[in-house]
Amino acid sequence: MRPVGLSSPSKPVIFLVNQAPGSNQGSHSFQSLEFSSLPGWESDDHLAALHAFCDSAPALAKSTAPVAADLAALLGRTDVAAISDAQAARRFFEDNFTPHRIVTEENSGLLTGYYEPEILASREKTPGFEVPVLSRPSDLVNLMDEAQRGALAGQMTHARRTASGELEPYPTRKEIDEGALSGQGLELMYVADPVDLFFMQVQGSGLARLTDGTALRLIYDGKNGHDYTSIGKYLIEIGQFTAEDMTLQALIDWLKVDPERAKPVMWQNQSYVFFRILGPENETHTLGTYEIPLTPLRSLAVDTAYYCLGMPIFISVPGLSHIDEASPQGLNRLMVAHDVGSAIRGPERGDLFYGSGQQAGAKAGVTKHRVHFYALFPNETAFARSP
Repeated sequence: MRPVGLSSPSKPVIFLVNQAPGSNQGSHSFQSLEFSSLPGWESDDHLAALHAFCDSAPALAKSTAPVAADLAALLGRTDVAAISDAQAARRFFEDNFTPHRIVTEENSGLLTGYYEPEILASREKTPGFEVPVLSRPSDLVNLMDEAQRGALAGQMTHARRTASGELEPYPTRKEIDEGALSGQGLELMYVADPVDLFFMQVQGSGLARLTDGTALRLIYDGKNGHDYTSIGKYLIEIGQFTAEDMTLQALIDWLKVDPERAKPVMWQNQSYVFFRILGPENETHTLGTYEIPLTPLRSLAVDTAYYCLGMPIFISVPGLSHIDEASPQGLNRLMVAHDVGSAIRGPERGDLFYGSGQQAGAKAGVTKHRVHFYALFPNETAFARSP
């Protein structure tokens, strides 16, 4: 049966923007349709979407995906500064793109949310601030491009290079917590609670409010290479939570009640993230992959097995109503692929960036909704059947 809303006749096209060996690509196709078929397309703020799309230019230049070259060429020949209102921005997208509904064996995908947490910290180790935030070790090497961390999930993403030049697995979260990297001078700062550090690592960035009154932005600078494991799912599996009761805040509260109980649970996630200081809060922005500036409620983390970074993707999320601009029927909005995540795997799997701070975290933490993706391919993109 033809999916509802697709133009007719519609030709299914198999198109993978990255066909990396071992990537988790299942059976899927893209089918073209008209912009008028996108739910809520006409009421979106297309100028905001265009600004987010323009922020992708540096990442498009780095990408080897064929569609990225088409997107970069489109930006290069467009006088974006001349587009100053939402109607003109809407015409830009409608004149230069064709939307495609992704068709998979499932009815719809999954949208979750992420954010930049704020965390209290001290430059020095003092009573009450004893949990170190670690910088990237010198012997850590990337085994793949950072943009492929989700697409090649299940494989080791990073490793340790030994003195003899050999590669070996890096210490796990448990081993690092127990001192495997001590004595290397990797400590950037210290926080009060290991649970706060854990979730800053899960989110991939953080805003450290220091005891001396300054605020510094921390960003992802590599990981130990072990696969990400959801401790929320783990606690559901062992009967500590039901799926309905599991939210980010509920998980944080459970972990903080008993630090000794929390420790082995957090160790279930062997992945460990390292950070670098980007700069003062008022001089920096939260960054995604390839240091793309993230735009709250416009930036989306995706699986780069299916989409190149910088690609516009319209999402329809029935039932998502806890965003101010959403209608009672849900959220319909043009996003841009700006980030990746180790847990973001699949053709219709997205993670929506909510912004910084506690309110953003509260909204991100209750986002677990069914979603439909509509990928906007440049009109000149030549689709090719996968072999």
